[in-house]
Amino acid sequence: MTYAYLKGHGTENDFVLLPDLDGSVHGALSDQEMAERVQALCDRRAGIGGDGVLRVIRTAAYAGADRPVSDAEWFMDYRNADGTLAEMCGNGTRVFAEYLRSAGLAGDEVTFATRAGDKTLRSTDEIWTADLGSPKLLGATQVSVAHHFWSACNVDMGNPHAAAEVESIDPHGPVGDLYDAPVFDEAVYPHGVNVEFFERVAERHVAMRVFERGAGETRSCGTGACAVMVAAAEADGLAVARDADVTYRVDVPGGILQVTWTSDDRILLAGPAALVADGTTSL
Repeated sequence: MTYAYLKGHGTENDFVLLPDLDGSVHGALSDQEMAERVQALCDRRAGIGGDGVLRVIRTAAYAGADRPVSDAEWFMDYRNADGTLAEMCGNGTRVFAEYLRSAGLAGDEVTFATRAGDKTLRSTDEIWTADLGSPKLLGATQVSVAHHFWSACNVDMGNPHAAAEVESIDPHGPVGDLYDAPVFDEAVYPHGVNVEFFERVAERHVAMRVFERGAGETRSCGTGACAVMVAAAEADGLAVARDADVTYRVDVPGGILQVTWTSDDRILLAGPAALVADGTTSL
């Protein structure tokens, strides 16, 4: 069989999108078969290439046991490049919203369901801003790369993160090229974790690299940028005493994101989203 796909990215965190509005295209696949399809699509040499797959389906049509309880029409069924299910993807929410708008299925404001709850996005010009909800600061943990150890901030953004502040994120320094996964405490993160390393650039301005579970090092991670902002703000004494919105600039290898921690404890992620290709495939 052949089926439609699109390719999109948010600050070069790239995805294959699968329009499956009524669940008739991919819905009959078993979990293992869907995982294998995702792996084939995300393969950068034999497939289309991507950090993950965004399946676009109506919430009511999704037949999985993990179907969210939501009144939202659309569900972002997200899988990492290795085929594993994920709660959500921050950059992916913007690409998902851009697809819905481009397909005439939504306007400049849309709310859709994810495994981490409903997410609302609004567009101004070419920038989508996603309300990713309230972060959870869960204390300190530790990560390591090649026998270098750092304290990290355990942040739950609807998915798990360990954000470590370092002197330099240069690939020639202690953080290295992140070819191998950082080591983390499996008792703290039994289902794996996204690990971020960040350095200070200026006041309320940081730069980061990320090793995403199920994908490896990527050019950007939206929830990772949020976790880094939360960790930096916590270190700056702004996690509790916030009587106004606080915004940080987060530089990622694929571009620039803005993360705002509002006075009412919401995290807003702002950045671009682009659809760059579409076609059909039999992968």
